Amino acid sequence: MKEEFLHYLWRARRFDVKDLRTTRGEPVEIMHWGEYNRNAGPDFQQARLRIGDTLWAGSVEMHLRSSEWLKHNHQSDEAYRNVVLHVVLEEDEPIRRLSGEYLPCVELKHRIAPALSSTYLKLLHNEHWVPCQHHLYMVPDITRRLWLDRMIVERLEKRTFYIEHLLAANRYDWEQTLYQMLARHLGGAVNTEAFEQLARLAPLRLLMRYRESLLKLEALLFGQAGMLEGVFQDAYPQRLQQEYAYIRQKHRLTPMLPSQWKFLRMRPASFPTIRIAQLAVMVFLTEHLFSKVTAAANVEELHNLFMVKVAHYWQNHYTFDKESKPKVKALGRNAVHILLINAIIPLVFCFGKLQGHTAYQNKALQWLEQLEPEHNHIIQQWSALGIPPASASDSQALLQLKQHYCDAKRCLECGIGAAILR
Repeated sequence: MKEEFLHYLWRARRFDVKDLRTTRGEPVEIMHWGEYNRNAGPDFQQARLRIGDTLWAGSVEMHLRSSEWLKHNHQSDEAYRNVVLHVVLEEDEPIRRLSGEYLPCVELKHRIAPALSSTYLKLLHNEHWVPCQHHLYMVPDITRRLWLDRMIVERLEKRTFYIEHLLAANRYDWEQTLYQMLARHLGGAVNTEAFEQLARLAPLRLLMRYRESLLKLEALLFGQAGMLEGVFQDAYPQRLQQEYAYIRQKHRLTPMLPSQWKFLRMRPASFPTIRIAQLAVMVFLTEHLFSKVTAAANVEELHNLFMVKVAHYWQNHYTFDKESKPKVKALGRNAVHILLINAIIPLVFCFGKLQGHTAYQNKALQWLEQLEPEHNHIIQQWSALGIPPASASDSQALLQLKQHYCDAKRCLECGIGAAILR
């Protein structure tokens, strides 16, 4: 059993409060249960309760065993001076304050319904893909729906936190931040860090100085990626080398190491060379991209902004000097979906939050509902459990639920888990 179970019992009032008394027999009347504290310090703050004839206002601290108060050195921590009640599963040792005064203690081990403890322990200790997968049928659809709605907002809020740090580093330049987000997610899981570094070494403000020429944009991006080193046979990379040599000297640039890029076990259409070429075309074709994104009325307009085709050389190449069968290498619909879900929509949601315009936050949520759900092994597993997503909003919510609640066994903080325990 974990201490979080006691937090849940207190928050949800899920223990027997009839004739509640301290371990010394003093009657306890709870007038305000306090505010749950997820940060450092006592577990519940601003509680109000009557112990015996005395009315107390302060904090409530919880442990599985009372002796943990001493193990955690709360007796010498000023943050715990205001604790007025110690709630434990079992009092194995009386606790006194530094003044020598006894700290009132309530023991819960005989006040918890056996069925509730049993269900909790089953959730905590099983090794299922999600702890509650054999109990999901018990949860009403409306409960699941409300919790998934909360999950998608929580996921966007989490990404907003990252975007805010990126914005601050960019001095609140939304266009540069969008460019970096696009680069990051064009890299996929394998080349994320490499693309992030490329976006820093070839910032948008520098690219915009050469926006009139796709050749120069590619030269700058491929050069800074460290991919123009060595001797080439094809005329096209030779021209890129020449252009980059001039730009590099002019701006005193330092390129990346070529070894930072990964090609192994990747589909050729997702090679970093192709993704860099697609990024160059996005910069070349679209000025003031962030303004166009926020002005988009629907998902189709967004799609049109990112369905780009690479330069002619890349129609029959995946890497320099290695010719392949001719193929139009446009950014596919699925790849655009990934960009919209992971980069564009979180950025628009963040914009609405920071600017105080809820219309943009609502627009971001509506776009997720208009997009098809993602297809990956996590979503396949949820579908097998009878919870298939109807949209990208659902699939993102299910990813958040699995990664941040189920995997961490945070059942007591989960709306679905709480419904099962009820």
